[in-house]
Amino acid sequence: MSKAPLPRNSRRPAGSFFESSPINVFEMRDLPGPAGFSNMNTAEMRATFLFEDLFVPGRIKLFGCHVDRAIIGAAVPGRKDIMLPSHKELAAEYFTQRREIGVVNIGGSGHIFIGSSQFALDSLEAAYIGKGNPEISFSSDDPAKPAQFYFVSYPAHTAYPCAKIDKALIESTECGSVAGSNCRTIRKLIHPAGVASCQLVMGHTQLAEGSVWNTMPAHTHHRRSEIYLYFDLPKDGIVVHCLGEPRETRHLMVRDRQAVLSPSWSLHTGVGTTNYSFIWSMGGENQDFADMDAVPMEELM
Repeated sequence: MSKAPLPRNSRRPAGSFFESSPINVFEMRDLPGPAGFSNMNTAEMRATFLFEDLFVPGRIKLFGCHVDRAIIGAAVPGRKDIMLPSHKELAAEYFTQRREIGVVNIGGSGHIFIGSSQFALDSLEAAYIGKGNPEISFSSDDPAKPAQFYFVSYPAHTAYPCAKIDKALIESTECGSVAGSNCRTIRKLIHPAGVASCQLVMGHTQLAEGSVWNTMPAHTHHRRSEIYLYFDLPKDGIVVHCLGEPRETRHLMVRDRQAVLSPSWSLHTGVGTTNYSFIWSMGGENQDFADMDAVPMEELM
């Protein structure tokens, strides 16, 4: 992994080639507790927990929630760089004044510019941006095949170094079984034994061909919220994502490049019409990947 950005490319001087008004939404959502959740209909659930249409060409979209003060976003730069703005909801001079960010590129190759430095990110490469970086922008190397930067942000109390997480150096684990239809590769991107952060933990799971189940048997972790971004689904593909308390489960139909937020009281598991990938991100009380409360299969309802 690269521990420091490269000097900024002189072909993109600071303050030039930026989209002037790149942000077309910053929506804050209030999430219910278990009692309120049990009374929601499908439309209300989708409007609360599901994040659709994140990736808009030439724009940044941001969604926040009061659960662990998480922010979910996506940037799809075209001919111009897109600068990451702050917002009045943050009560900050700039986005990372009191925040950290994990970024994964799921599109064409592109760059993240952090002040006078830069990271080059190919598809499925990731980066960590620490607290205290006032100028952050995104670019695509080829506007015809734009980068698609997905990012998750949580509050941060300490400034950790920015870092690129190269694919070749990512910690990977193979798990699951053919019999369980859940053979998958788990890749840890931001975690205590790798790239350091205040509270953000982030990774990427890829299901093998013929496998469709993720995170089953299911679990909760009452000390952390978690966010899934599903991708690598065909146009007509669907993941049936389950959420709720183990004895009060509900489901959402999730499509390619859509994200679901799971509060700490909710389990999170899903099954697809085909294999797929997802980026998982967590923030909250601790960073222990193994800190989870398993739900016995006989308790699921």
